[in-house]
Amino acid sequence: MDKKVSINLLLFKPEFYLKPCLESVLAQSFQDFELLVIDNDSQDGTARKAKEILESQNDLTDWRVVENKENLGFAAGHNRGIEMAKGEIVILLNQDIILDRDYIKNTVEVFRGDEKIGSVQGKLLRLRVDGEKLQKTEFIDNVGLIILKNRRIIAAGQGQKDGGQFEKREEIFGVDGAVPVFRKSALEDIKLPVRIRSQKASAGVQNYGQIKDLDNSGEYFDEDFFMYKEDVDLAWRMRLAGWKSFYEPKAVAWHARTAGDSAAVNYFAIIRERLKINKFGKYHAFKNQRLMQIKNEQFWPLLKHLLFFLPKEIGAWAYVLVFERFTWKAIKELFQLAPRAWEKRKIIMAKKRISAKEIERWFA
Repeated sequence: MDKKVSINLLLFKPEFYLKPCLESVLAQSFQDFELLVIDNDSQDGTARKAKEILESQNDLTDWRVVENKENLGFAAGHNRGIEMAKGEIVILLNQDIILDRDYIKNTVEVFRGDEKIGSVQGKLLRLRVDGEKLQKTEFIDNVGLIILKNRRIIAAGQGQKDGGQFEKREEIFGVDGAVPVFRKSALEDIKLPVRIRSQKASAGVQNYGQIKDLDNSGEYFDEDFFMYKEDVDLAWRMRLAGWKSFYEPKAVAWHARTAGDSAAVNYFAIIRERLKINKFGKYHAFKNQRLMQIKNEQFWPLLKHLLFFLPKEIGAWAYVLVFERFTWKAIKELFQLAPRAWEKRKIIMAKKRISAKEIERWFA
């Protein structure tokens, strides 16, 4: 009999994160799940270590470890897992996450309230890393995605101390990619009938073929993104297709975020946080932000928000052109991928079930 929930844990050189992450999964109060562990070609014995941990316990029998022959990145790596998932609910798990024992139970419960709920996330708190020691904190990592009128994406509540200010279940724009919980039917609904079957673990996609030349099995996360912003892109697509996303405060997890703080509010703070991101991340974040907008943006909301959007966009391009020469290749790739993003846009807009006015209310 198929399990109600599928958990997909994507790994790439997880080091000391692996054991506590898996232990938190095995300790869940909700046990009707299958576990798929996907190693993205770590080449450091990660798959073997995961098997050893799972073989040493007797509680969970429905598990598999899959070894990719190359690093497919976040998007394609999770897409393979979603394809294999048999559950009605699919949980995508980052390796640097520790779950509270009721995380699955409390997120699954939310879906019962409304058949149009497509995704749920819990309260993510910061996991402090001290050498190889992981310390749970009371500081918010995020409680959902917020999209601003200038099209910046920020994590709600990030950096705040948890003092009970986020204790209400509420609808949000979208869920963060660290440990999102999806209704499988919603993912199938917004899936795009395009696929790049192979990407190398380096900046840049080797195949810029047209959609008609690509595999027709479909993709949930956009594989042109490789990593960064793919969760926001999927959240935007789900919104356009009429699916809802919710935040559930009773579901708690801890996340060791390594990227910059998205909640920075002024330009100096934004630049300071950007400096914390590695070159690979900056490359893909710049490219993917623009691909996402090509695919999902609507004319009237953008026109109304132009006075917010243009200064931010001009500033972003100027900063990259002057201070980030290594990101220039991302501009080249952006233009190479733009025609394919436009083709994807046609598919997304054909599936659109809400008006421009309805989506506009989510721009803060």
